[in-house]
Amino acid sequence: MPNLEHPAYPAATLLRLESLVPCRESQVSMLLSIFGERQQFTFPSIFIYGHKSSGKTYVMQTLLNTLQLPHVFVNCVEYFTSRLLLEEILIQLQNCSSETKHASRMLCDTFNDFVRLFKQAVASQDLQDQTLYIVLDRAEQLREMEANILPAFLRLQELTDRNVTVVLLSEIVWELFRPSTGCFEPFTLYFPDYSIGHLQKILSHNHPPEYSADFYAAYINILLGVFYMVCRDLKELQHLAALNFSKYCEPVVRGEANERDTRKLWKNIEPHLKKAMQTVYLREISSSQWERLQCADGEPGQLKGLSAHAHVELPYYSKFLLIAAYLASYNPVRTDKRFFLKHHGKIKKTSFMKKHEKTSNHLLGPKPFPLDRLLAILYSIVDNRVAPTANIFSQTERMQLLRHMMREQAGSKKTAC
Repeated sequence: MPNLEHPAYPAATLLRLESLVPCRESQVSMLLSIFGERQQFTFPSIFIYGHKSSGKTYVMQTLLNTLQLPHVFVNCVEYFTSRLLLEEILIQLQNCSSETKHASRMLCDTFNDFVRLFKQAVASQDLQDQTLYIVLDRAEQLREMEANILPAFLRLQELTDRNVTVVLLSEIVWELFRPSTGCFEPFTLYFPDYSIGHLQKILSHNHPPEYSADFYAAYINILLGVFYMVCRDLKELQHLAALNFSKYCEPVVRGEANERDTRKLWKNIEPHLKKAMQTVYLREISSSQWERLQCADGEPGQLKGLSAHAHVELPYYSKFLLIAAYLASYNPVRTDKRFFLKHHGKIKKTSFMKKHEKTSNHLLGPKPFPLDRLLAILYSIVDNRVAPTANIFSQTERMQLLRHMMREQAGSKKTAC
């Protein structure tokens, strides 16, 4: 019997669902209990949050498709305005029935128009007797739209008087969504990060048929031992596993080792994993080019065929964090208002300078600054609105650790002198 149980669905369907979404049994079981029977009313809105690559989108898509529940799935980054978003929901709603192949685009300028057209579409698709699920992926983009869009989606069941549930998928917590004027509170569900054991199980799930499961599991264990500290993104780890497995198998293919000779297999794959460490998240070359690169002779740490900036390219927000740290280190606090505010008021000019202000700040060296000031400068120098996600704070923590290490090195040099 499967671990997942629900009286509305056969055991075979639940067993298949359990095999498709490993290591997410508790979240799937919670969602099944929330959904209930197909015809039952459930929560008007559900808010699912968690870090990137924690399985939110995949679990929802697999759950709705496997159970064959009527649903609409929209990415809010792709449909970035309220009009595009509402029209896409109506188009997908018209395509819920297999009889309708091509739906005509409806003009939907306001949410009132959406409610009216939504009722017509539900009636035409004969969906009154079952729950319809509207899933909005990357829902943090809703905060960039009109102020009434998010509260209206949270109360769509009440506004339309239909059996509909809106599911919001996001990487940030609900407290950063809640409007200052208040709104209907959704049911919140958290998807935690995959542990190393979960990643081992998921990556070992689909092993090549020509090799044993134990052999592929040993390869995944080596891969995670190298990359887990720098990369916990499941998609990136799947890409790395597929990219380097052929190199891991070379001694077995040539007859130089068997599947249990882990020492020879590790020695063969080690230099190539070191090469791959330098290109984590950097897709500057294709998989075929990477395979040709592996076959080329050269030192293990040398990367042929890559552009020079691949060695120094930083993540997008890390660049701005470094700039913000530089500005906070060398500029006095009183200048922040003048530099980073558009309407800072009139600045009084003083006819004298303090003695220490006559010396250049670059000669005096960088000054310490609080974390709040760093983030305030970051938000002001980035053009787009920056969501305070875990990604931002993790990069900030790494930068602070780097500053601490550099400060210790400088102190040790002074002591040695």
